[in-house]
Amino acid sequence: MGLMPMYLSSPCFKLILLLCTLIILFAQPGTSSSLSLNFYEESCPNVEMLVTDAVRSASTFDQTVPAKLLRLLFHDCMVEGCDGSVLVEGNGTERADPANASLGGFQVVESAKALVEVFCPSTVSCADVLVLAARDAVRLGGGPNVRVLMGRKDGRVSSEANVRANIVDTTFDLDQMTKIFSSKALNLDDLVALSGAHTIGRSHCSAFSDRFAQDSKGKLTPTDPLLDKKYGNDLLSQCPRNADPSITVDNDPETGLVFDNVYYQNLVMGKGLFHSDSVLFGDTRTRNKVLRFAESEESFFEGWERSFLRLTSIGVKTGNQGEIRRLCREING
Repeated sequence: MGLMPMYLSSPCFKLILLLCTLIILFAQPGTSSSLSLNFYEESCPNVEMLVTDAVRSASTFDQTVPAKLLRLLFHDCMVEGCDGSVLVEGNGTERADPANASLGGFQVVESAKALVEVFCPSTVSCADVLVLAARDAVRLGGGPNVRVLMGRKDGRVSSEANVRANIVDTTFDLDQMTKIFSSKALNLDDLVALSGAHTIGRSHCSAFSDRFAQDSKGKLTPTDPLLDKKYGNDLLSQCPRNADPSITVDNDPETGLVFDNVYYQNLVMGKGLFHSDSVLFGDTRTRNKVLRFAESEESFFEGWERSFLRLTSIGVKTGNQGEIRRLCREING
């Protein structure tokens, strides 16, 4: 690929690009111009610092926290919109669906919210706390510091019945993923950029077991043609037949705790953990974008910033469409 023209990397160009992204966001369905970068400037000026402190403290004791927070945000925004509905406990809630059984980071969000409540009672939504926490998770892992819009309200509905149709499964092909993303006004560029979240985190063996099959002797062997055979065998050494269901492996086998572009380099080498990862390089519609991100971490970070802003503006609730929960796990009574 040729060298990027110098004006494309200039601060002025990047500022213009960010402003254009924000304009596009507010033209999309399910977003609101009530959101702003300085929404809490007067009502809770220290909110970002408070959430950052909570995330940093939790991450110091548990290195898996950043990935958990990022995944938690995805599962929130893709179902009812970014409204904190995935945080609600109870039978029949989103959190109760088996697809969300392996989610984590709830206590970190609850702790951050409790800290914010001390200084700014009944002011900052759980939805905004979760967005800030996920943003900080990326930054603390070495990724870009995205300036996010604030002003979301917490949803009053959390239904298990809404989960499955809106969550991408690790077995999906590109068409299946595109269908879900398109329903959220997200495009193929967003799909490739946001899949970069898999540069951090760990997954249970069951999440990629579809890529293997038993031979005539009962031995598991790699069967997905998009999976590098050596990497497939490495995975089988960590996840043998009848493995303990609690076993997890790194999503990124090279730099699993660092938010970087190595995820895309892995895809090029056939080392995507999930089938839904591997198809991004296997399909010609997204291959060039994967190659670009694999070659340039700066390009990935710029793409991530644009797509993260679009993700966190899905289906937001403002004004009387929602509430400010006292506890993130409970809808106000």
